[in-house]
Amino acid sequence: MAKDLSCVPLTLKEANEFVTKHHRHSKKCRGHRFSLGAVYKNSIVGVAIVGRPINRYLDERFTAEVLRNCVLDDAPKGTCSFLYSRAMKVWQSQGGKKILTYTLETELGSSLKAVNFNVAAKTRYFKNGWQNRDNRSPYKPVKKIRWEKFL
Repeated sequence: MAKDLSCVPLTLKEANEFVTKHHRHSKKCRGHRFSLGAVYKNSIVGVAIVGRPINRYLDERFTAEVLRNCVLDDAPKGTCSFLYSRAMKVWQSQGGKKILTYTLETELGSSLKAVNFNVAAKTRYFKNGWQNRDNRSPYKPVKKIRWEKFL
């Protein structure tokens, strides 16, 4: 249960190590504003990495993006929502006004719906798929859904 979870701050290195080991399709992040860990029975069962929006047109000082939300398969139900909720509270305490994130078109977004995010946009296919900075993305082109929440 999410009520048994607690939240701890993490360094980017700690959060990236968790993502590298457990995320099913994303790699580590290059930077962040802050990272959080969900702790259950004295073990980290999930992480959230929050940074500046990747889309430069959405990047203004009061908007943050949840770049990664990664939880273990056996994490308590509600761990993703717990991390989104805590990320919103931390960002709001820093003066943030909006938080956003993306899911793959094939993902339901249940944890985002649970914390009242709204679908803001659907991306288009990119000619060469989503590219990382060194242009070697191993992933096939897929549409993504942008979710937003005003705080």
